[in-house]
Amino acid sequence: MPAARESLLDAAGRALANRPWSTVRMVDVAAAAGVSRQTLYNEFGSKDGLARALMRREADGYLAGVERALAGHADPRDRLAATAEWTATAARANALVRAMLTGAWNERLPAPARPGLPSTSTVPAQRRADGPLPAPGDFLRIVRDRAVAVLTAPGTPAADTAKLAFTCELALRLGLSCVAAPAGEGGTAALVHHALHREQF
Repeated sequence: MPAARESLLDAAGRALANRPWSTVRMVDVAAAAGVSRQTLYNEFGSKDGLARALMRREADGYLAGVERALAGHADPRDRLAATAEWTATAARANALVRAMLTGAWNERLPAPARPGLPSTSTVPAQRRADGPLPAPGDFLRIVRDRAVAVLTAPGTPAADTAKLAFTCELALRLGLSCVAAPAGEGGTAALVHHALHREQF
């Protein structure tokens, strides 16, 4: 991603963290990034385009964190616990990630993109950003399926793969539940470990 585009997204993210999106001005985002307002419009086309690009970046960042959590441990329980912990942590720390994973959009945030509108941008990164984001259920399935792919040994019977998919989804749903009601002692990872033990996983 070009440096100017990344700087503009950083500036937009900082602005959104401090005030409602409706009050964020393009001229202020450009000034905070140290570029001209024309550069901002060249990259994103409009304030809505900037919002879509910011949402896409946060979605990609969340999914990259999932990949790190799944790769960072040898034990399958630890992998799922780390993924659930990352999900809860990312959603609590970032209002856009929380909205994308839960569907709980509010007036402080930009409105999610309407599906089915083709992009008119000539900037490849913006054309991708203009595409539809996964719905909350889609995010759950994406992460569940990635976890299953990582944890499934070659030649695993279909019935065992189906049970693994259920277990992965359970761990993720526990992580999401900890966004609204943070886990007690030991945090999300301990809660998931306890649930997986009861599931005899």
